[in-house]
Amino acid sequence: GRGLWEGVEPPFDRRLLRVTDSAGTMSQDTEVDMKEVELNELEPEKQPMNAASGAATAMAVAGGAEKNGLVKIKVAEDDAEAAAAAKFTGLSKEELLKVAGSPGWVRTRWALLLLFWLGWLGMLAGAVVIIVQAPRCRELPVQQWWHMGALYRIGDLQAFQASESGNLAGLKGHLDYLSTLKVKGFVLGPIHKNQKDDVAGTDLLQIDPSLGSKEDFDSLLQSAKKKSIHVILDLTPNYRGKNLWFSTQVDTVATKMKDALEFWLKAGVDGFQVRDVENLTNASSFLSEWQNITKSFGEDRLLIAGTDYSDLQQISSLLKSTKDLLLTSSYLSKSNFTGEHVKVLVTKYLHATDSHWCSWSLSQAGLMTSFLPTQLLQLYQLLFFTLPGTPIFSYGDEIGLQAARLGQPMEAPVMLWDESSLPNIPGSVHINSTVKGQSEDPGSLLSLFRRLSDQRSKERSLLHGDFNILSTEPELFSYIRSWDQNERFLVVLNFGNVSLPARLGTSNPPGSISLPARANLLLSTWRGREETASIELEHLNLEPHEGLLLHFPYVA
Repeated sequence: GRGLWEGVEPPFDRRLLRVTDSAGTMSQDTEVDMKEVELNELEPEKQPMNAASGAATAMAVAGGAEKNGLVKIKVAEDDAEAAAAAKFTGLSKEELLKVAGSPGWVRTRWALLLLFWLGWLGMLAGAVVIIVQAPRCRELPVQQWWHMGALYRIGDLQAFQASESGNLAGLKGHLDYLSTLKVKGFVLGPIHKNQKDDVAGTDLLQIDPSLGSKEDFDSLLQSAKKKSIHVILDLTPNYRGKNLWFSTQVDTVATKMKDALEFWLKAGVDGFQVRDVENLTNASSFLSEWQNITKSFGEDRLLIAGTDYSDLQQISSLLKSTKDLLLTSSYLSKSNFTGEHVKVLVTKYLHATDSHWCSWSLSQAGLMTSFLPTQLLQLYQLLFFTLPGTPIFSYGDEIGLQAARLGQPMEAPVMLWDESSLPNIPGSVHINSTVKGQSEDPGSLLSLFRRLSDQRSKERSLLHGDFNILSTEPELFSYIRSWDQNERFLVVLNFGNVSLPARLGTSNPPGSISLPARANLLLSTWRGREETASIELEHLNLEPHEGLLLHFPYVA
């Protein structure tokens, strides 16, 4: 009989195996179950068979075949079963419970649980000790919006807008400028209808038609409110006349004032100003009544009184009968501009007013340049913004605006926005004296005003902190503002014409405050000083008319 075809290697498929019968003819294709046959397609020498067996052991010849040349190849399942048996299956539930219940593991769990609770109780006890021993924070005082920053007076709309057609509608366009000054409110007017020295022709409820209408005023109020700027209305009756209070017709004026206060409070104003109250008969009584009306609409409503008084006793008498009244006067304008004299004036004023909230200005309406030499303007800005109380400025104080000069088109000084602010006097305005020019100069008076206003509005020590004066040279005035555990601020002012050592190392601050060896410089009114420097206080020297604002941290 014939054997397998010699020299021909049978072609294998994963599923079909073709074999030949004993006669040499091709048998029928037989399908082999994949579970039984898994042919490796590797080359013969790489087959998982030893070399001795060779390819012939892979199949049987027809004579020894099970069924007419059919060859079956069985994959070794023993290896797979052995591999499966070798896999890690872990402990069963019963085995785990048995191990967990052993005495050793029980003791370990109890020990860990005990350590956890002991640690937790220890941390709790430590936290309680820290809280008990830590210094208590001081209770913050109740503060209204006028405690939080400066106020800005706009007495003449036309002069402020540098236009004879200036009005309420035009003032809306300058609210963005007021926002850059970080002022909390502005005093407007008077803007009511006033016929000079004529009570009957004075209507406190009606706006002067040349300045706008009630609708214009309402629109201004809404715009200011959106920018968080409060509006204070000046209701001084006879502002165009000689006597601001029609002194011979007190009862008529009193009735008009009462009606006007209620009318404008309902309209939404945040407060009122009245000036020259020393010319008002029985001023304390009227101020007390008007204050009660104002406060009846809310504790956040303000009354400001202005006087030409410079005597401290007269000023104190106006404050005694009223609560939360801000009083502007000529008290500080009588200074001889030495550090020692200013220190005495400030100390006496704070002592006389006691717990009454103060305001700081040089007059009830005038410009700072009317009372100060130019070289002291920056010094007084720094002083007003860092004393305890509300600083009040007139428009133009932020740029050192001079009082009205001969040839100007209005009695009130024209605000210098740019070189074109005085069109009738060409070439008379220097760029350095205008808002435009000073805004571009980081060392200008306007830039200093903005920085001080911003700093005061966000630091608790400057807002409502304690005030402690340090002993220094006679030409210097130095003090510390501090609140609880917040940043401390040190102010040093040189009113002299020469450079002077501060000698702060010999000062004796209160027991709760101690001066550090060094403090960080926040700002200086002298352009030549590097403002990022850390300054050694014991060897601090100030230039002529220089003011410094330094700060240092609270140390427990």
